[in-house]
Amino acid sequence: MRITAWWRGISPRRRLLMSGVAAGVVAVLVAALLATAGTSAAPRTGTPDQARPGPVLLVPGYGGGQGALNELAARIRQATGRPAEVLTLAGDGTGDLLEQAGVLADAVEKAYARGAPSVDVVGYSAGGVVARLWVSREGGDHQARRVVTLGAPMHGTGLAAAGGALVPGACPAACVQLAPGSALLQELAKEPIPSTLPWLSVWTERDETVTPPDSARLDGAVNVALQQVCPGNQAGHGDLPTDPAVTELVLQALGTNPLEAPTECVSS
Repeated sequence: MRITAWWRGISPRRRLLMSGVAAGVVAVLVAALLATAGTSAAPRTGTPDQARPGPVLLVPGYGGGQGALNELAARIRQATGRPAEVLTLAGDGTGDLLEQAGVLADAVEKAYARGAPSVDVVGYSAGGVVARLWVSREGGDHQARRVVTLGAPMHGTGLAAAGGALVPGACPAACVQLAPGSALLQELAKEPIPSTLPWLSVWTERDETVTPPDSARLDGAVNVALQQVCPGNQAGHGDLPTDPAVTELVLQALGTNPLEAPTECVSS
């Protein structure tokens, strides 16, 4: 009541002036909020030159082991002359997969800052899910030239679910996130990969770590079950980075020819 009486006691001309000022303040606040919303995440730099293959970044799987990927990186360097680096994941490689995607994002930024014409990414096992997160959440959809994933549990693995059930509370963050139906994987399932991004997903039907093995299947990617191309191949999950036939598939995918499903088995 007092505010109403005070307002009525002000001359019409003064009311109009004060209303205009208030409207201006509101407009400034709204503009500031919109500007903040539009810049909440720093834009990533670097746009890939599709015709010029650059460095290859390899992302380890759960636990961060680098041994097998170092062999694959060496083979890539030997066959293509391109730089190939195996990333060191934060902690022991069992922490939050979103943080691991941040490690990949930073490595890509550094590659472009050094003048790379493009960046390709190879993700092994859980490293493939990290690559998937990078593409969807960290600007990788605009930075990747090509992505290759090997035995990646895109839809989770029963092994992670079993580990969490057998020893409640002993399953690290990445283990929880890799359980089928986890909140993270459900969110990712709603975020399709860009149709313009060449992506090869390879898995082995003899996989006893990622169960079921075709959890590696990804909508929008070129999906290849190793034994469909190379019948009788005995490679298990841990063999994928070093298996000669898989290595050849990786080398072909990282080339400049259109990415297509292979029709024959070729060993490097």
